[in-house]
Amino acid sequence: MPRLICATLFALFAVPAFAAEPAPVHTGTPHRILVGDYSKKTAAIISTDGKIEWQTPVGSIHDAWLLPNGNVLLQTSWHNLVELSPEGKEVWKYNAAKSNGNEGKQIEVHAFQRLADGSTMIAESGPCRIIEVDAEGKLLKEVKLKVEHPSAHMDTRLARKLASGNYLVAHEGGNKKVREYDPQGVVVWEYDVKTRVYSAERLANGNTLIGTGDGHSVIEVDREGKTVWSLEQKDVDFKLAWITMVERLPNGNTVVVNCHSGPKDPQMFEVTPEKKVVWSFNDRERFGDAMAVGKVLDAAKK
Repeated sequence: MPRLICATLFALFAVPAFAAEPAPVHTGTPHRILVGDYSKKTAAIISTDGKIEWQTPVGSIHDAWLLPNGNVLLQTSWHNLVELSPEGKEVWKYNAAKSNGNEGKQIEVHAFQRLADGSTMIAESGPCRIIEVDAEGKLLKEVKLKVEHPSAHMDTRLARKLASGNYLVAHEGGNKKVREYDPQGVVVWEYDVKTRVYSAERLANGNTLIGTGDGHSVIEVDREGKTVWSLEQKDVDFKLAWITMVERLPNGNTVVVNCHSGPKDPQMFEVTPEKKVVWSFNDRERFGDAMAVGKVLDAAKK
């Protein structure tokens, strides 16, 4: 089948037709969001009025990005990465299990990032490394990670390249640490979370915001490892389950993805520094109990 026809068919079926599209349960002022759920095997962009703007089927998913050009960079399995246009056309793909020396190895990808120069950073669990590849998938850089108890499933969760050129990595498994590596792979900072940590974001003030995974909390720590802000179960009147993605908004509020929560608990929510919930999202019709990916699209990060 010609590629143009394939792309057209993909676009036609990218957003399913609903006779009456289910409405998510919101509190507060809704955000436009990008979400990914591996229980119902779908990723989507949801408008502020709760409608699906864009959608695609996925398998396993722990990370996704809306790129400046309007395309979506995401994964469809633990080793397949794709970039899709708003029309659903595949404009880039990368198979980590068959590239750059990984043939025959156990490998899972839980984090990736399109860099300013057009290359793509990929964190590989199993090979225990971060790599950067060009548009053709050619290896440009390799940074070995420090992993005391290797696991192809749990070496890493989210990882990000910082403006400094360093890499901030959440080690979920035996390490249970957040580590910052320089470009040569030297650990220059670490924080022992003591839980199966999912995410870490370096803030403009130099602190690190951490989604603690099965720690059921969000913490902000300074360079000395002191907790300067936290959100814990006692601070909210719903269940804090597996805390995955977290982000600090320009208004100082914090957005939290609450994966594996109960049917009446929000899958995403926003809290003020005083820990008041000012927005929440819950949509159990279209997204399920494994909505690990959630990003606010209508407010840039600090």
